[in-house]
Amino acid sequence: MTSDPDPAPAESLLYREEVYAIVGAAMDVHSELGVGFLESVYHEALELELAARHIPFVSQAALSVQYKKARLTRAFYADVLCYDKIIVELKAMDRLGSLEDAQLLNYLKASGLRVGVLINFGFKGPLQWKRLVR
Repeated sequence: MTSDPDPAPAESLLYREEVYAIVGAAMDVHSELGVGFLESVYHEALELELAARHIPFVSQAALSVQYKKARLTRAFYADVLCYDKIIVELKAMDRLGSLEDAQLLNYLKASGLRVGVLINFGFKGPLQWKRLVR
């Protein structure tokens, strides 16, 4: 499943080229490893692929959470933060659902970032991914 809930024309998609580069890297990982590994294996392989493609990223990036104008001492950790502006959340499950969408949307809201990519390596078929925009 490839999904993009943003109805704007392709040429006006926010961070279009960056998202396509990230998804392309994930597609190579999925093609090479297939289905059946733990999320941590896909995570490490994606790090290698991102580095090989010179895509800037931080793994397990700590992002702060605001609550009523106060910064919480607890942070959440995005699986991967690419280009300092795109949260990449990785999964290895049968299929993505609304809970995974909600998790990424909450990460976007809490961080103030606008674009996230949800990637599922566990689906038996083509790579599942979604581009979510806040």
